[in-house]
This record gives sequence, C-alpha cells and structure tokens, in this order.
Amino acid sequence: MAAPDRASTPAIELDGIVKTFGRTTALDGLSLTVGRGELVGLLGPNGAGKTTTIKLLLGLARPTRGSGSVLGAPLGDRAVRARIGYLPELFRYQPWLTAREVLALHARLANMPIGRRAAAIEESLDRVGLTDRAGDAISGFSKGMQQRLGLGVALLGEPELILLDEPTSALDPIGRTDVRAIVRSARDRGATVILNSHLLTEVERVCDRVVILHRGRTIASGALDDVVAVDGVRVRVTGLDESGHAALETFGPVAVDGEWLEVRPLDAARIPDLVAAIVAGGGRVHAVEPGRGSLEARFFELIAGSTET
Repeated sequence: MAAPDRASTPAIELDGIVKTFGRTTALDGLSLTVGRGELVGLLGPNGAGKTTTIKLLLGLARPTRGSGSVLGAPLGDRAVRARIGYLPELFRYQPWLTAREVLALHARLANMPIGRRAAAIEESLDRVGLTDRAGDAISGFSKGMQQRLGLGVALLGEPELILLDEPTSALDPIGRTDVRAIVRSARDRGATVILNSHLLTEVERVCDRVVILHRGRTIASGALDDVVAVDGVRVRVTGLDESGHAALETFGPVAVDGEWLEVRPLDAARIPDLVAAIVAGGGRVHAVEPGRGSLEARFFELIAGSTET
C-alpha cells in the first residue's frame, strides 16, 4: 500500500484524548486537527491542558485513552521527533558553550547528517540574528539573546512541526516584532507552528487560527474572525453634515474622531447598509475597517461560560 501523501495528511490529529495523572484528569476527550502549514495559537488558563498536549505531541507522555497522529505517524513515534522543533518555556544551556556550540550539540542530538550540520547551524544563527555573536559564550547573553538562541535551536534543520512555548516572554517590543517575523517565515516555508502564549495580543498579531482549551477540552477553535466576531466598524468619511451624522445613529452609537466614524456594536451584516446610508446622506467613503472585539475579551468570555456549565 502506498504511503500517505504528506501534504494531504494533517500535521496533528487528536481524537478523544484522555490523559490522567493519578486522580487528576489533564485532558478530557481532547480532539484537535491542525493542517500542514498552519500557524496556530494554543491558549488556555493555567491547568487547561496545554503543557500536557505539547508533551503528547513530543512523545514525552502517552495518552490514557484515545488516539492521535503527528506528521502522519502515531503519537510517540520516535522517528518523527527528528522532524519536530521545540522551544520550552523554561530552558537553560551550558553557560560555557558558545551559541554555535549549542546548535552543534543539538544537531548531533537530532542525528542530523554530518554534511548538513554546518550549513544548518549558520542558517539558524542568521534567522534569529545571532550570527555576530555565534562565537561568544552564552554566559554573557541577555535573557532576550538566550531566548533567540532557544528559538534558533527549535528552527534548526527546518523541522516540519515547530512547538513554541512562550517564545516572546523575555523579549522587548523590538525583539517580539523580530520573533513574529521569524515565526511567519517558518510558516511561509511550509512548517506547521504551534504557539503557546499568555500574551494574547502576540497571538492575535501572528496566528492564522486559535485553539482555546479549558479543563482538558477544546472550547473554541477557528480563524480569529470566527472566534472573535466582528462587532463594529470604522469608516473614513468626508462631506457629511450634522443631519447626515444624526441619521447614522439608527445603526448604533456613533463616535467621531476627525474624519473617522466608529459604530460599535454593529453586526457585520449591516456594514454595507451603513455605507449606503453615508453615501445617501451626501458623504464620501474613503475607507472601511471592520473591527473585531479583542481576543482577550473573547477569551475571558469563553472561559467564564465554560466554567459555569
């Protein structure tokens, strides 16, 4: 029988996963599918099951019940581990090693072919901006630089699946911007990226899709526009007089900031009607920006609703 086509096989597929530790249930029937090349934010409060899920994907834990696959192989398959990059939240490298030596060590641990190692190490250093410090001992690195090095280890050898646990936690705003670009670049090369972060604004800026866990179950999953619905609109308008502004109040509360009007709340289906009303009132529309609610607000709403049920 022919081997399954990698491109058509989900990167991650979990079906009814239960994981217990003694009397504690960490995952309670978790089902999850992540396609190839997706950049997914994995969210949830402490104890939601995020870390246990990551351990299962890495083969560091086995499910109590249920089944799943990673990169087309069953959970725990040892050969698949070489195709996964991982940045743990808490890590520490030997302080006497240089950045290049740390990457060389991990290339050996991954059993990367010797002929590929040198080029792969230099590519990884370049991607995380550490080429100029490659020969320096990491004992002199700042927390942000060490975080970049950890990210470089996770990207070493262009893995097909990359699991990142709080990758921007020690970085300043410029560093976070750089990491977002690095993560997007990995996705653009075809890698599947799972980003576990408590910084919801970072997830909102970089991820294609979000998965929210609570009490070991998926309580929301989808594109940001699906999970966080459009709840208003901003429109740049000129030529609208006071009576025209007043007529728009039938759509909801109207806030004016220079040439920009904001109507919120407003159902997305009514945005074309609002634009038509502006034009009918003599206004010219220069830009329309549908506005989502915040991921943070939706996150807390979903957690509260799940807790009550």
